[in-house]
Amino acid sequence: MEKRWVIKSAAAEVVEQLHKELKINPTLCSLLVQRGIHSYTQAKEFFRPRLENLHDPFLIKDMDKAIARLEQAMASDERIMIYGDYDVDGTTAVALVYGFINQIYKNIEYYIPDRYDEGYGISNKGIEHAASKGVKLIIALDCGIKANDKVDYAKEKGIDFIICDHHRPGDELPAAYAILDPKRDDCTYPYDELSGCGIGFKLLQGFCQSNNLPPQYLFDSLDLVCISIASDIVPITNENRVMAYYGLKRINENPRPGIKSLIETAGLDRELTIQDIIFVIGPRINAAGRLEHGKEAVRLLLSKEDTAPLNAHILEKKNIARRLIDGDITREALEMIESSEELKKRKSTVLFQPHWHKGVIGIVAARLIETYYRPTIILTGDGDMASGSARSIPGFDVYNAILECSDLLEQFGGHKYAAGLTIKVDKIEAFKERFEDVVKASIHEELLIPEIEIDAELKLEELTDSFYNILEQFAPFGPGNLRPVFVTKGLKDTGKSALVGADKNHLKIQMGQQGSTSFEGIGFNQGEKLDIIKTGLFDVCYTLDINEWNGNRKLQLQVKDVKS
Repeated sequence: MEKRWVIKSAAAEVVEQLHKELKINPTLCSLLVQRGIHSYTQAKEFFRPRLENLHDPFLIKDMDKAIARLEQAMASDERIMIYGDYDVDGTTAVALVYGFINQIYKNIEYYIPDRYDEGYGISNKGIEHAASKGVKLIIALDCGIKANDKVDYAKEKGIDFIICDHHRPGDELPAAYAILDPKRDDCTYPYDELSGCGIGFKLLQGFCQSNNLPPQYLFDSLDLVCISIASDIVPITNENRVMAYYGLKRINENPRPGIKSLIETAGLDRELTIQDIIFVIGPRINAAGRLEHGKEAVRLLLSKEDTAPLNAHILEKKNIARRLIDGDITREALEMIESSEELKKRKSTVLFQPHWHKGVIGIVAARLIETYYRPTIILTGDGDMASGSARSIPGFDVYNAILECSDLLEQFGGHKYAAGLTIKVDKIEAFKERFEDVVKASIHEELLIPEIEIDAELKLEELTDSFYNILEQFAPFGPGNLRPVFVTKGLKDTGKSALVGADKNHLKIQMGQQGSTSFEGIGFNQGEKLDIIKTGLFDVCYTLDINEWNGNRKLQLQVKDVKS
């Protein structure tokens, strides 16, 4: 697939001033400026994140009301339910809030809705269960911001709600006792990109402040917040970066039993990165809610030493089953597109099959984008109702596109790049056409060509160990702070570049540039680029990493694309 290369820039005078202050490679200064860092003080905070820099939780609208209601419930020995969504963000949030409160207050339980029986978010069944147990306060995590009718139903049963959500609100907020959501129009909190688990953390942070509990009492749970930040693909900026930094540190140095067992079961024996959370840890936690029930994920996260290995093994088995299922559905979906000239020409993909597994359609949507690069919605469901998961491409707001089709839907919610929806089956065809029209009218053609954002141009001679060591201090990498991508131009094959791998589809490059020693690079699934390398000068865009082999460590280019 052809890709666009877009080279970023930074104000030269700001870079020069930062270079004078920091006295490090000017390219590294340019990378900092691209991340909004313009001074020595800001650079120090970036390279040395401090928990003291987390924002005051009471800056969130309704935090004072939420803490007062929670304290009232505890003082009156009311039964409290911690209610969360069934994905990674929701289950980590439940494990965080339930696990923390349960240490100091025992009249408490948690609840995860069944994806297939109840669907996303707050359900009548969940409220009825709460009422049957004598619950008087529900703390909803990673859901609830659009559950107006459900909150009203709970009030009829004498149950108050504290909603901790990070999704976009509807036109009218639910009549909850307190709503913690920085995306509220009337909330002036300085950062609105927290995960759902992150909102739960802020609630507990407010509780600690109000009750003079030592912060470390809560900071030990930042591992769960880190997992939610990585898995929910929220920006790793501002306080998300601080929490991800310390959470990842906890995961690597002193993981809780459930996470430790999950790491061991997955066969990871190295220091974990955010990418490992996204691609290895997160999917295993998610597998519980995708195939059976999200409460199994919470059970793992709350496990003690004696139960953690078995609980991790259960999730590992579910993840293996999940991979088989989503692989089969992806192949079927690709065949549907490839067999239809009309579908291939569209600017969007909307596919429906009643037999597809509801738990993996979001994964399938993401997989289709790897081949057909455009906003994608996968729908499934038997009877007269269907559920869908939407995924988008960088630069296109799929939530807003769905919003323009909302009169055809029963309900929907989500983010700029991922959303969920419910629709009557007899309206799917009309929705397909409307959604296609909306996308066609609003998407820029260049967005339909995959883009590689390049942070800076470098010469091979600039790729030194000291450069790399400072670069690694930009971590943790993720949205909003991606691992820097570089371009080096005018390269020549040394004659040793070749195809590698069992199927000979990977590209191993040995390249040189005038005046510098040769460098090695590896380009996974880029075997077709060998001809470009062998026929003359070429340009490479890449990230940097360390290749370790037989005890030797050396810099290596992780090649993302090659052009002549």
